[in-house]
Parts: sequence; C-alpha cells; structure tokens
Amino acid sequence: MSIYILGIESSCDDTSAAVIKDRKILANFIANQTVHKDFGGVVPELASRAHQQNIIPVIDKALRTANINKKQLNAVAFTNGPGLLGSLLVGASFAKAFSLALDIPLIEVNHMHAHILALFIEDEQHKKHPTFPFLCLTVSGGHTQIMLVRDYFDMEVIGQTIDDAAGEAFDKAAKIMGLPYPGGPLIDKFAREGNPKAYSFPHPNIPNLDFSFSGLKTSILYFLRDELEKDPEFIEKNKTDLCASIQHTIVDILMRKVKKAVKETGIKQVAIAGGVSANSGLRNALLSMEESHDWLVYIPKFEYCTDNAAMIAITGYFKYQQEQFAGQEVTPYTRYNQKR
Repeated sequence: MSIYILGIESSCDDTSAAVIKDRKILANFIANQTVHKDFGGVVPELASRAHQQNIIPVIDKALRTANINKKQLNAVAFTNGPGLLGSLLVGASFAKAFSLALDIPLIEVNHMHAHILALFIEDEQHKKHPTFPFLCLTVSGGHTQIMLVRDYFDMEVIGQTIDDAAGEAFDKAAKIMGLPYPGGPLIDKFAREGNPKAYSFPHPNIPNLDFSFSGLKTSILYFLRDELEKDPEFIEKNKTDLCASIQHTIVDILMRKVKKAVKETGIKQVAIAGGVSANSGLRNALLSMEESHDWLVYIPKFEYCTDNAAMIAITGYFKYQQEQFAGQEVTPYTRYNQKR
C-alpha cells in the first residue's frame, strides 16, 4: 500500500507544501516573499507574518494538485530546524494541529538533512541516486558543511564554516556591488559572461576541512573601495568580470576542501545540496571533477536545491518507514543539531 506524506517547509522566507506518494512527488508549491527585497535581506518578523498568510493556501493547493483527500495522508512532516524561530513556529504549529485533527503521525525534520535526502526523490528525468556512504557538500545562505553520509539518518559533519556561509558570501558580495537582494543568483548570471581570472582574491588558510568566508568578504569590500576611489564607475564597467572572479574564488575554496575530504576518506561518491547547489559555477566544477578524478557526482534538480517542501516530504517518508514519529511537545530549534 502506498504511503502519502504531507511536507511543510517554513524555515526562512519561503512557505512550501508538498505531497509525496512513496518517493514520487505529486505536488510541490512554494510561496515566495518579495517584501524582503526592500531591506536587502530577510526580516524575521515580516517572514513569520507572511508564513501565517501563506501556509493554508499553499497546503490547500498542494493537496488539490496531488488530487488526494487529506484523510488519505499517512503522516505530516515539517521542518523543525534549523531556521528562524518565528518562521519555524508557524509551520510547526500548523503541522501539530493538522496531525491532531486527522489523528496521523507527526514527523519532525532536520532542514539540512532534508536537503541531502532530496537526492533520493524519484523522478522520471532524475533516476541517478547515490549509494552509501557518500560525501555531500551542503551549501546555503546559512550553512556550509561537508557531510559524511553513511545512511539516511546517519550523517556526520566532517567540515563546516567557522564564520560565514558560502551563500552569505555571495549575497554580501552582491550587496557591496550594489546588486539587489538576493544577490547570489545575480552574481551567477553575470559571471557566465565574465572572466573568472580577471581579479584575484585571497583564499583563507583554515585547517582540516573547515571553511571561512568572512575574510573574503572583507577583501572584496576593501578592493572595491580602493578601485571606486580611482574610478566611480569601476563596478558598472567591470561587473561581469567582478562577478566571475568572486564566484570562481568561492567555488575554488569549496572544491579544495571537497577534494581534501575525498582524499582523506577515500570516498569518491560526491553530492551537493542546498540553495547554493543551484550555482552554475559550483555545478560545473563538480562535473569537471567527475571527469578528471573519476568521481561519481550527484547534483539535485534545480527545484530541489532551494528551500522546498519536497525535501521535507521525502525525509518524512523515510522516517515514516522507521516509525520515527514526534510528540506534540517537540519544539523548533534555530541552530544545526547533528543528533536530530
């Protein structure tokens, strides 16, 4: 008998709902919040208010598109962390009430683990899935980690950022250049037309498999400050080369650590996940390593890179099979917790 799971994602500024039948996504909808563009970043209070407005319509649309009755659902899965507390509370509260009303199991999901398990969604155009163990570089606006994935729920962080995340570095660099929020995708867009070797930025000397991006942001800030003093039109005249050089530097920092992780673990199955895994520079760099270093590379579909409920639903499916259910007393958490 098929298992139907409703997935709810509300960790930051996107309200998303998805319905999964076993490992096949029947519906996956996202309500984006445009209000944050005026502030150059996500405003937590505004995000939680928008979630309250969006959550019922999004869930209703997902159920209608999946063409199932809510009484057919076997469980409801929701993001319990990490993320913005106010945003998480909206999704958690709805999921708890939904679970009680239908008398179905409640499943809490770790947002970062879900990004990785999105690699296992079954799709007619996406049938290549990793086998265990494999390495996964999870990169987003809030996290940058190298995970050793031994099983669906046996994941170990073997490297992580000690300060800023790669996604934050993209967005902050874009902001310094005067690009609108979110700037990461714009840097990727302009980078495709520029010279990645036009400008050189320093690489941090961080031991082991950890990352650091705060120094890179500072070097970009000072570099542009000095160049703008010479020519106020410097950024506009060199926008594509600047974006290409910044992207090349960030991707190179990431890939150096991934290569080191492969060497230390001996594992040549490598995946990427998280919002920054949509970046064309990172995707191409990983694909080139597959050819030159004999790796097996796994890259999620674009719609499963950024925050979405499909990844919550697939994680809920695996947890349902193992009867990993949560009680009504479960509370959201804001920081990554490896044990949850």
